[in-house]
Amino acid sequence: MNKFKLSTLAVLAATCGFVGSANADQKIVDQLSHLKVNYKIVDNLAAEHGVDCSALGADWASCTKLTLTLTNPSAEIKGKDWAIYFHSIRQILRVDNDQFKISLVTGDLHKLEPTDKFTSFPENKAVEIPIIAEYWQIFRTDAIPRWYATSEGAKAKVIASTDTEDLSKFSEPLAGEDYGDVWKRTKDDHNILMNTANRFDKNADVKVLPAADLRGQIIPTPMEVKVHEKDVDLSKGISLEAKDLDKTATDVVLKHFKALGVATNASGYPIKAAISADAFKGPMAVSGAYELKIGEKGAEITAYDQAGVFYGLQSILSLLPADGGKKIATLDAKDAPRFEYRAIFLDVGRNFHTKPAVLRLLDQMATYKLNKFHFHLSDDEGWRIEIPGLPELTDVGSKRCHDLDEKSCLLPQLGSGPDSNNNGSGHFTRADYIEIVKYANARQIEVIPEIDMPAHARAAIVSMEARHDRLMKEGKEKEANEFRLLDPTDTSNTTSVQFYNRMSYLNPCLDSSKRFVDKVIGEVAAMHKEAGQPIGTWHFGGDEAKNIRLGAGYQDLNAEKKEAFKGTIDQSKEDKPWAKSQVCQTMIKEGKIEDYEHLPSHFAQEVSKLVNAHGIERMQAWQDGLKDAKDSKAFATKRVGVNFWDTLYWGGFDSANDWANKGYEVVISNPDYVYLDFPYEVNPQESGYYWGTRFSDERKIFSFAPNNLPQNAETSVDRDGNAFAAKSDKEWPGAYGISGQLWSEVVRTDNQMEYMIYPRMMPLAERAWHRAAWEMDYQKGKEFKGGETTFVDKAALHNDWIRFANIVGQRELAKLDKAGVAYRLPVPGAKVVNGKLEANVALPGVIIQYTTDNGKSWKRYDDSAKPEVKGDVSVRSQSHDGKRFSRSGKVN
Repeated sequence: MNKFKLSTLAVLAATCGFVGSANADQKIVDQLSHLKVNYKIVDNLAAEHGVDCSALGADWASCTKLTLTLTNPSAEIKGKDWAIYFHSIRQILRVDNDQFKISLVTGDLHKLEPTDKFTSFPENKAVEIPIIAEYWQIFRTDAIPRWYATSEGAKAKVIASTDTEDLSKFSEPLAGEDYGDVWKRTKDDHNILMNTANRFDKNADVKVLPAADLRGQIIPTPMEVKVHEKDVDLSKGISLEAKDLDKTATDVVLKHFKALGVATNASGYPIKAAISADAFKGPMAVSGAYELKIGEKGAEITAYDQAGVFYGLQSILSLLPADGGKKIATLDAKDAPRFEYRAIFLDVGRNFHTKPAVLRLLDQMATYKLNKFHFHLSDDEGWRIEIPGLPELTDVGSKRCHDLDEKSCLLPQLGSGPDSNNNGSGHFTRADYIEIVKYANARQIEVIPEIDMPAHARAAIVSMEARHDRLMKEGKEKEANEFRLLDPTDTSNTTSVQFYNRMSYLNPCLDSSKRFVDKVIGEVAAMHKEAGQPIGTWHFGGDEAKNIRLGAGYQDLNAEKKEAFKGTIDQSKEDKPWAKSQVCQTMIKEGKIEDYEHLPSHFAQEVSKLVNAHGIERMQAWQDGLKDAKDSKAFATKRVGVNFWDTLYWGGFDSANDWANKGYEVVISNPDYVYLDFPYEVNPQESGYYWGTRFSDERKIFSFAPNNLPQNAETSVDRDGNAFAAKSDKEWPGAYGISGQLWSEVVRTDNQMEYMIYPRMMPLAERAWHRAAWEMDYQKGKEFKGGETTFVDKAALHNDWIRFANIVGQRELAKLDKAGVAYRLPVPGAKVVNGKLEANVALPGVIIQYTTDNGKSWKRYDDSAKPEVKGDVSVRSQSHDGKRFSRSGKVN
């Protein structure tokens, strides 16, 4: 046999062997994909029950016990050449089954592998893997879906039992309503676990108001309004004369009227609107101000500017009922916004949200007179906007998939699994973004783009590394380094807040980083110009550029004095970001920057020069990104804003003043009141993050006093449900605005996004536009003590809330139905008294239903004829259009 034949046979043999191995590997992956996963929280107070969380290196010595149970429903699974990847926002500290080991890959991605002691997954048997994780897990969204199996040479495959947004399908993190103490974060947690009984008690002071009491009510509430006796009927349509309103904005208004059943008709009810800026004086002489007169023969709007015309028309629309009625009250109103800056922030970096969802959001922002759309377009987990000339940003940085080398995509995060077919992946094309800006502009909304840096920049960094590698292979070294964001000499060992390594921080000492920023600003500015809305504010980001392992919750294992409440780690191995970057070391040595901690603020100042050079007069950042600058004058832009996000009970009632007194335009963005990604109530079946508060419902947001932060100590509690005291001895120049934030770590779908935003957007808009009579003036040195002082007129607050809650429940939610918005419906409160069901709901007017046959049939609850019930009873609420329901609650 000749050599050619021998070599050919050898290749064939090797190939066949490889195919056979690959087939075997794929078989084990296919088998693993059928495992039944059960994720169970056992004890959130592990440190109180014998676990040495400090020795395990847990931040603040806080850890929880949980059990992973993997049940194999088919033939025995043998072999050790496999791994299961899963998402966990809590780091795994210990595995108490010696057949398995778990390691952190990056971010929330963990890898479960067999050890040498692994035997098999027996047929039709369950294998339990007890583990200890950092912190605690107390809401259902702590369980993250789309675990997946892999093996060398095989295609990764999602474990089917976890491929769902119904988290109860594979987890039982406190499912049901009898939780014991497992739902508590600490032994000092005094929050009230919400169930049907205490929901009933909480709602008991909110009565249903008759329709007559809501007549002529506009939200957000006008500065002044006088309602007259007669109504006008718009059933014949309206004729609109608004020569000072451009066509796109006019079309928006007419489309809104049509959606509520009011057509355009030349012989219809006449509405005239015009701008007359000279007619407005004092606090009324601001953008968005208007006077509205609705008479029997027509309506007139006199406005300060085009925004005022638009808002006057929105007020007429606000008066329309949602049930098809066309009558509105005659009235006179004088109105102007409380804050110039009234915002919704949307994170599309962690998980993507589609253009239709964004456009629906802009529609509702316009309805409630919110005027700033803060668009978070990049983060560690995704880059979401096309930048001409930098294709890797979207070709690589907008996609997540199982590519361990990250050459084609980012690694999976936050429930995206191994594939790019969900909202873990996605981006807006240049045309998409221009369309969004145009859409916002027609609705009097300014789009504020945010590209987060220098931390939270991993998607950009990985993308630019892919670009660097591509160009280096083409022999284009200069071009390869043009926009590189990493210093290859930097070997710093750092851990970001979301558990990424140094790849999470772009290097602020590199000229190439500044070139990258300049390129991105220029391209985004060009999109805005083409859309007809030049950028007014560039958002730098700037938050959390630190190593969490050097934070206050840790101590060094060699420390002479150790504290039991801190995690013990080897801090000698930990570095500040960029500490081992030679280019940063040189900058410090040459005295260009004081130390590594000052680098983020220094970089912000450098970026401000680029922002200013592009003709953008205002830069904004999360306040911690600017903390080492002397004051707002340290920046090149004419104006500098900060999103202030200290929680109040940790001192935010005082530290906010520092920023205002340094000349920053302070946008109140406090997590404990206006983070819309936090749960609505203290109940494990709700969703969201909760590091700042256990709940923020509509009532809490409504009661927020954004321009007198100490006042809030009288009307709310801290994260653990405890009263706190607040005062500041500093001057308070006042807030520039308020913003509601929707971060998307555990908000994976558009429906989830809308569940979290609505209807909380409505009380947010109320506080942004209208200062209530019960909100007190800030007074330096005045102390408010929860449960002790009584400075706030709580009766006035209560009556104001009853009015507002009825408008939302009786009118506004039905309008969201018409707009196709997937808002949250409140779970009713209920109890059985003498055999009769009594039920109520937080937003009066929402339909309540009950069942006595375990959901086989639901009946409408009528409070005037309380039904007799026996056995198990559950309640839920129903949307006005009958298409959607709240989750059900069992009556205790």
